[in-house]
Amino acid sequence: MNGHKLKQWLAHPLTQGKDIDSPETTALRRTIINSKPFLKRIYAEWYAIIQQALSEGPDNLSVLELGSGAGFLDEYVPNLITSEVFYLQGIKIVLDAQYLPFKPGALKGIVMTNVLHHIPDPELLFGEAQRCIARGGKMVLLEPWLTPWSRFVYGNLHHEPIDDATASWKIDGDGPLSRANSALPWILFGRDRSEFEEAFPKLKIERVEPYMPFRYLVSGGISLRSLMPGWSFTAWRWFEALLYPLRKWLGMFVIVTLTRET
Repeated sequence: MNGHKLKQWLAHPLTQGKDIDSPETTALRRTIINSKPFLKRIYAEWYAIIQQALSEGPDNLSVLELGSGAGFLDEYVPNLITSEVFYLQGIKIVLDAQYLPFKPGALKGIVMTNVLHHIPDPELLFGEAQRCIARGGKMVLLEPWLTPWSRFVYGNLHHEPIDDATASWKIDGDGPLSRANSALPWILFGRDRSEFEEAFPKLKIERVEPYMPFRYLVSGGISLRSLMPGWSFTAWRWFEALLYPLRKWLGMFVIVTLTRET
């Protein structure tokens, strides 16, 4: 079975054939996450990571989540401003992440899950982050990451393009979700890390940790059928813990934490 036929066979029936850029498709993904216990526990783990990272920093300020979409981070982070590029029920603000409607230093942090690699011009986003996050505040990202293993998986089972040879940080395309480059987080925080640090000196890179080689894959994510029952989640997490020393070769995602310095 070739890669195209395999993806068709694995595609989740609720989103199969749907327009990925449609708000209705994102709303359907909320249903998918809630119906897949294994996947929902992955999101809960991601949100716990974000919550822990935000435990430091200024109090009494709001946290902005970009691309809130189908998630439920507001159950973990108080004073969360959920946002999207289009209106969805439960979203507090519709905005463009490249032009944030906040005063300088108004935010405790900016967080996102699988969003950065859809931003057309990430330089605009991080410039806004430097402006809007208060001193000591955090920016937390969970994103795809390139390793020998993830290149194989993303190249054969994922619909989003991977262009790790491009010299530009910008992404071409019109659709808010179909426009993507899964290599972008690796380009910014791996290949071009020194250029990023020079461009954004007030955003100190605290953590770049490849992560989760198998669990998201076997969960089916939000686009594919689940390959494992929810009760197996703990066993898979234990298995991945054993493989932690190999994360640079096996990780499919990355945890990135930035701190807004003076």
